[in-house]
Amino acid sequence: MPETSPSHLRPVPGPNEVGVLAHEVEPEPGASGVPGLSHPLGHGRGARFVTDVLVDLGYVTAERVEVAVGEGRVAGKPPERILLEQKAIDAHQLSQAIAERYALDHVDLSEYSVDMAAANLLPISSARRYQAVPIGYADPQTLLVAMADPANVLAADDIKMATGLKCQMVVADPTDIESLLSRLNSLQSAVTEAIEDDEHGETDEDYDPISGLHAGAEDAPVVKLVYSILGQAVNEGVSDIHFEPEQDDMRVRFRVDGVLHEAAHVPRRMVSAVISRIKIMSELDIAEKRIPQDGRVGVTVDESRIDLRVTTLPTQRGEGATVRILDTRNAMRTLDDLGMAEAARHPFELAVRRPYGAVLVTGPTGSGKSTTLYAALSELNSIEKNVITIEDPVEYQMPGINQINVNQKAGLSFASGLRSILRADPDVIMVGEIRDAETARIAIEAALTGHMVLSTLHTNDAPGTITRLSKMGIESFLTASAVDCIVAQRLARTLCSHCKQRSLVPRAALAEAGFGALGDLEAYEAVGCSRCGNTGYRGRVGLYSVMRMTERLKDMTVSLAPQAEIAQIAHQEGMLTLREDGLSKVRAGVTSLDEVVRVTA
Repeated sequence: MPETSPSHLRPVPGPNEVGVLAHEVEPEPGASGVPGLSHPLGHGRGARFVTDVLVDLGYVTAERVEVAVGEGRVAGKPPERILLEQKAIDAHQLSQAIAERYALDHVDLSEYSVDMAAANLLPISSARRYQAVPIGYADPQTLLVAMADPANVLAADDIKMATGLKCQMVVADPTDIESLLSRLNSLQSAVTEAIEDDEHGETDEDYDPISGLHAGAEDAPVVKLVYSILGQAVNEGVSDIHFEPEQDDMRVRFRVDGVLHEAAHVPRRMVSAVISRIKIMSELDIAEKRIPQDGRVGVTVDESRIDLRVTTLPTQRGEGATVRILDTRNAMRTLDDLGMAEAARHPFELAVRRPYGAVLVTGPTGSGKSTTLYAALSELNSIEKNVITIEDPVEYQMPGINQINVNQKAGLSFASGLRSILRADPDVIMVGEIRDAETARIAIEAALTGHMVLSTLHTNDAPGTITRLSKMGIESFLTASAVDCIVAQRLARTLCSHCKQRSLVPRAALAEAGFGALGDLEAYEAVGCSRCGNTGYRGRVGLYSVMRMTERLKDMTVSLAPQAEIAQIAHQEGMLTLREDGLSKVRAGVTSLDEVVRVTA
């Protein structure tokens, strides 16, 4: 590189060169000498399809590819996408095969040192649309651009026009690209930009939220800030955003995979405007700051429709807000997606497919109870069945199902709504939550009169549900007759597949955590990398304890047996506890022992 080149330019060796970082060690075939960057091996030159390259690289057998080709023809998907969905290959292997197919370099962004000055040359919105991001310079006039799909020539042309530079394409894993974009789209930098744009610097007292936001331009600083927060939250898979006023500023926290972490701080003079903007979006009264308010709004983020459930809280330090993100792309799951072991899934499926009875799902708030019920409803939803739900509120709209929203102000409660539902000829009824004795009684009676009733209840474990219903005034013989199955569940974070590390958990540590073991346990532990935000976890999996009401358990229910005895007999008859199901997922490398202990303590 010429000595006059800017300091931020870093040369990347071409396909026929050896990089300056590799001058001391002879690189292996395909290695470029630059960490994370590898040259093609030549497998793709004679191959017509990516699947041929996957076979040549030894990632999958030719027989398995033939099956995928047939399945892809029926499903209307490329066979490599079928292989990826069925986990016959992973995304990293697919991106390597695509690089070989097009005779391009492959980059592993978790190892490659990205030039952030180059990465910021392309707007985040464009980078997400193209699934491409500049990562460095091949020479002073040529950008090195990581792409998920190098066949997208229109994207390559647009990037050239947007940056004014020539582009040399390399192939990267789409997950790596998304992780890099999340780092580039720093929320705190959006806050800083909003502060700089807010030239007038109004204080809390003289800022008029109505004139500043209701009639303001779409690029007003506070508006941009709120949409930056929402956009980053959706892209990071956040379930809840917490806006919490402090003494000198407002803290913004994200809940990812059930765990809160701090995302940014908003200066005090912009707090009122931010909360007012959120209230205006959700059609709440911006002048009312003395009482909590609830609202709902739909927004479009990266061309996807996202529903937001907003709750405002008048705290001692000022008005705050919590935004629940309801993303149907991530929430609508099937029973196959839940992660139920066969020992738990079989009795659960048998129960929900019965023509009548009650199936109850228990657990604390945020343990995935509604997702489990929606998965069951998706199995039961057919043209032959009339399925009606009553929820508070309706979180996800399901086609073919009649969903009712509780409205306490209008006199529509769970109990009154459930009475009306019973007059509407239902086959399957889903009650969002049994909160009081009246709702419990109507639901139990509905289960006894020829309806399948699905509902949730707040108890710590499955046997505890029987005691809870008894304390709500439901006679034991009614519980024994109506309830067919009780599911207790929790959500545990899954280990990041890219950085998890094998380990041996000592027998003493297992005993201390309350697990009986004959020896050390082979498992995996969290490490942390750029792909998982250095947490060591990415995504969540359910832990399930399913108690099928056998004749013996029904007899014990009628005789008012203690909860501990019911739990003991249920375990003898095949019920796994939450910890036992968690331990099986630890053995399988899905989650860690620390995580199972955390969510089941």
